[in-house]
Amino acid sequence: MSSPYPDDAEWLEADGRGGFASGTVSGARTRRYHALLLAATTPPTGRVCLVNGFDAWVTVGGRREGLSSQRYAPDVVHPDGARRLVDFTPEPWPHWTFRLDDGTLIEQEIVARHGAPVVLVAWRLVSRGPGREPGGVAVAPAVTLAVRPFLSGRDYHALHHENLGCDFTATAEGERVRWQPYPGVPGVVATSNGHYAHEPDWYRGFFYAEERARGLDCVEDLAAPGVFYFDLTDDEAVLLLAVEGAESAVERARRVAPRARELRAVERRRRAAFPSRLERNADAYLVARGDGRTIVAGYPWFTDWGRDTFIALRGLCLATGRFADARAILLAWAGAVSEGMVPNRFPDRGDAPELNAVDAALWYVIAAHEYIAAVAAAGELLPADDHRRLRAAIDAILIGYVEGTRFAIHCDTDGLLAAGEPGVRLTWMDAKVGDWVVTPRIGKPVEVQALWLNALHVGSRFSERWQKQFARGHASFAARFWNEAAGGLYDVVDCDHQAGTVDAAFRPNQIFAVGGLPIALVEGERARRLVDAVAARLWTPLGLRSLAPGEPGYVGRYAGGVRERDGAYHQGTAWPWLLGAFVEAWVRVRGATPEAKRIARARFLAHSGGTSTRPGSATCRRSLTAIRRTPPAAVPSRRGRWGRRCASTASCSRSRPTHDQPASCAVFASACVTGTVAGT
Repeated sequence: MSSPYPDDAEWLEADGRGGFASGTVSGARTRRYHALLLAATTPPTGRVCLVNGFDAWVTVGGRREGLSSQRYAPDVVHPDGARRLVDFTPEPWPHWTFRLDDGTLIEQEIVARHGAPVVLVAWRLVSRGPGREPGGVAVAPAVTLAVRPFLSGRDYHALHHENLGCDFTATAEGERVRWQPYPGVPGVVATSNGHYAHEPDWYRGFFYAEERARGLDCVEDLAAPGVFYFDLTDDEAVLLLAVEGAESAVERARRVAPRARELRAVERRRRAAFPSRLERNADAYLVARGDGRTIVAGYPWFTDWGRDTFIALRGLCLATGRFADARAILLAWAGAVSEGMVPNRFPDRGDAPELNAVDAALWYVIAAHEYIAAVAAAGELLPADDHRRLRAAIDAILIGYVEGTRFAIHCDTDGLLAAGEPGVRLTWMDAKVGDWVVTPRIGKPVEVQALWLNALHVGSRFSERWQKQFARGHASFAARFWNEAAGGLYDVVDCDHQAGTVDAAFRPNQIFAVGGLPIALVEGERARRLVDAVAARLWTPLGLRSLAPGEPGYVGRYAGGVRERDGAYHQGTAWPWLLGAFVEAWVRVRGATPEAKRIARARFLAHSGGTSTRPGSATCRRSLTAIRRTPPAAVPSRRGRWGRRCASTASCSRSRPTHDQPASCAVFASACVTGTVAGT
């Protein structure tokens, strides 16, 4: 294959509602989340996997050749379409080129429609191979395509197995075929310019390698109701898959071929309108919630989380000038403040929001403050009612924390914010396995203090009542957090609410005392020492390590089953989202001069010159360029929530999902060193 993408590189097409299509370059699904039509029934939550994938094969002159590949248990690949793949590109959407044994070229593309649970799959005959009759006369044999969709209708976290309750019934009318495998699950409407033949069957034993690597169940059965047949000789083959009800009456009345052309044209214009590829990629995380907007924490398994939303909003919305989106998100969340806290997670299926983060509300204050400042800097007028609602939310958060709220969150007598109870994880280092909280950090975590004091500083702009609170807390922070031996800050003081105790583990959380927030709490020579120590002990081209090598509990590789992976989550794993704060801190301690910004851009935002330029290579030597240049349409990197990466430089070629934080931190870091969002 001439494409630089490896076969197991992953692509993803987001629909702007929390749903998506995703898979691998080879076509073989390796996760339960790989699907052709995965829709959010209550955007961005309630995700259900409706159409998992398809088999496709071409027949030329009586010879049948596969375009698709599936992996079956225990380790059997069939058909062998991947061996015919000669090129793949994610631009402007996933696009494959296959060469048949006689030289015939077939193109395939998958496009998700923005704003609706609709996915287009199309195939086109590019060129024919040489055809000959026995007498040597050139002929042009028919080229026919067959496509067999695989259906489930399951929750996207689950797996599907053969059962008697699955309904294979197909209702055909003109170009449209409708299926609904289970009551209560949305129906699927397939519209094509081919011929549908009802051939119901079960396909058993699909094997998902990435699920096995995660220590989870990894085998699934799927329903195959029938086959679509197309003649590629005369026209392209079009298959439009949609959740029932997603298409208007006008759309349903139109022929599918012109609808496909229009969908491509609209999507091409929409994607081309973004000033840079980075901004276009970042757009995938901005999705609908009810009548408003929100930010999903990542694909494929996260919805919108409070902490993640407000961290990412600064890069995805403010640095890119998307003030309307920022406004909609902030005002929507303003009404969710409860006793000073904001929800950290909205469950998929209607349960009460989870209020279990000490920092989510503080990130809201920072985001609201920076939104107000960005609007003013742009010369725009913030409506008085908007200002009132944002200020009320900020006051409610500060009052709630000063008076005390859930999980022992309260402002202590020293002006710092204490938080935590046994068995609960409240900071971003929130891994928990059963009853084991891996990094409890009960007491006064350093980044929580940076956020708290910055929030008080923001509040003091509106009310004098917060000025004294800020001054007392700031003085206590300066007196209590500096760790001279490490040349940095303690990670937690008053551990487990025991006065005078400290946790000296060298972690990246201290960077927020110098960068990533409106005001720095550590300045001068101490700030320079801190940043240099972080650069020396925690920086990698892929992000900051969550714990320095050599510290007790350090884990150098993120791998294994659930317990092993969650145990390594914040014990050494490198996280790209921290690079934005780090780059700003690095520039700040060097006076934010043009020369410092130039050096930072060259050092932190340019390719690190690793030994391989192949996307998804096993070197793990990649800088923010990989984050900036890797679109949601092709994610061939080891990445998970917040774009985690293994901390060592050992081989880590296995793919991981994508998150809003790497995109946001890339935008933020780029703005720090250039004042603009970098193109690619």
